[in-house]
Amino acid sequence: MDAVTLRADIHQQIEQIGHADIVVGIPSFNSAHTIAHVVRAVQAGLAKYFPEHKAVIINSDGGSVDGTMDVVHQTSIGDFETILLHHRIEPVLKLAFPYTGIPGKGSAFRAVFEVAQALDAKACVVVDSDLRSITPEWIELLLKPVLNGGFDYVAPLYHRHKFDGTITNSIVYPLTRALYGKRVRQPIGGDFGFSGKLAQFYLTKDVWETDVARFGIDIWMTTTALANGFRVAQSFLGAKIHDAKDPGTDLGNMLYQVVSATFQLMEDYDAKWLTVSGSQPVPTFGFEYTVGLEHVNVNSARMIALFREGVQNLREIWLGILGAGDLREVERLAALDDASFRFPLALWTRIIYDYALAFHRGQLSAGHLLKSLLPLYVGKTASFVMEVTPLEVHEAEAEIEKLCLEFESGKDYLCSQWK
Repeated sequence: MDAVTLRADIHQQIEQIGHADIVVGIPSFNSAHTIAHVVRAVQAGLAKYFPEHKAVIINSDGGSVDGTMDVVHQTSIGDFETILLHHRIEPVLKLAFPYTGIPGKGSAFRAVFEVAQALDAKACVVVDSDLRSITPEWIELLLKPVLNGGFDYVAPLYHRHKFDGTITNSIVYPLTRALYGKRVRQPIGGDFGFSGKLAQFYLTKDVWETDVARFGIDIWMTTTALANGFRVAQSFLGAKIHDAKDPGTDLGNMLYQVVSATFQLMEDYDAKWLTVSGSQPVPTFGFEYTVGLEHVNVNSARMIALFREGVQNLREIWLGILGAGDLREVERLAALDDASFRFPLALWTRIIYDYALAFHRGQLSAGHLLKSLLPLYVGKTASFVMEVTPLEVHEAEAEIEKLCLEFESGKDYLCSQWK
């Protein structure tokens, strides 16, 4: 596939650079107040851990109007002595440019993949531009398994507050794990390491004019690596603390974006996942330590009320997707008082599989289908919050593990109905 997204002047700069061992991509959009910290952490990581490798930092920008790219050009570490055990041999080069194509993170990543291919890079990293918790060690942990361990894809492993990341915890992680048989804990983490070989493979895929380019890129990268037999690992990075997302991009949008991309990938790779049973851990790098986490406030009473509203308004739609038996279970749940409200794991598993099947059969438009999932998801989340409130983080994680095992044991139902 021809590189069509890079401007002529960027090609010129790439020709001048010639070759690089490492490419670090930082996609951005109006990130002027956070990106300097990210660039400094990346530079420090490269200087400290990869002094003999030629490295290029790419800021692939989505048309920021707040001077993000200027900040990238101006940011450098003045005093290398303070973070270095030895002098850096190769300079770190920086490119900052607006990408072209559909607005979205996927288009930003495509530009990074193209630069990596043009420079024949051995290893690449992409990190979010709004990270407040990134350290130089992240660069080591995301690159070393690729450069020294022969891995093609390194997913991040973070400690997050037990109420944070509920779409990952209740849908994307259990589903991806059951489908592809690998326990990648953060399949939509946003910060990844990958080999030059995998970057080139990504470029051969015809997804750049689709919703993947807008918002499904993280799950697409993880699933593509898993389903095509690339060597996958994960690295423990500590806490992930980043800018709070705009409340205008509401939960319903995020649910639609992530779950529709995950379901679409099930269509693309059903030949792979239909034959998989059970799951295996993936190799994990880094030293796991406990971290202080920012508290996440959740109003579970309001969530249960939204769930009950859904039971009243969506009965006919749910009947068509879930069938009469599971709809009865959902209605029974709605009749419980708040204190005893608990969502059975087996019921939730069947609901997600039934929604995947409805997507597969085209029962409703994807937008309508996933909008009707929202009250069910909100109910499940409220139940989880109430269950894990008194628990320690590791105990909450054990509850997620139970859900994953339920997804694995219930997979036969999905497979039998899929065909």
